[in-house]
This record gives sequence, C-alpha cells and structure tokens, in this order.
Amino acid sequence: MKGARILGRLKRWYRHASHLGAEYYNAPYRAAIARAQRDEEDLFMLLVFAETLGIPNPAGWYTLELQPLLLDRFHDWHRRMGLPHSPLDQFRCC
Repeated sequence: MKGARILGRLKRWYRHASHLGAEYYNAPYRAAIARAQRDEEDLFMLLVFAETLGIPNPAGWYTLELQPLLLDRFHDWHRRMGLPHSPLDQFRCC
C-alpha cells in the first residue's frame, strides 16, 4: 500500500516536473509560435474566402462548405489584413 502511494506521488511529481521543463523550454519561442500559427490561419482564411474576394482558387469547391464555419472569425481576419471594411459585398460585418 505504502509503495503504491509513493509510486503515485513520484508519477505526479514527474508529470509536474516535465510540464515545468516544457514551459521553461518553450517560453522564449511562445511569441514566434503564436505568430506562425496566426500566419498559417491567415493563409487558410485567404484560401477559404479567395473565390468571394475575386481571386481564382483551384480548391474553391472544397473550401466552400467551410465558409459558414469561419464567418465569425472573418471580421478579425480582414482587419488584421489591413482592410478597414469587409471586402465582401454580400457580407457586412462592420
């Protein structure tokens, strides 16, 4: 019984120590990782909304069904891209 409790405590301590180690290692890169993730999301949004913006998109048929899922994030995206108002005539978010 006592050995099982000690083993359980050691496992919890090891998980906590490995989590702290990962946080210590990732801390300097957190901003770069977030920026890369945001850039990747921006590119994906451009791919999804390219046809509605007038840009020919070979994957337009496949990304068409994703538009309703991404409309709630569209406002933040077009503001981040430097467009003060929605570039879509049929969709006004501002």
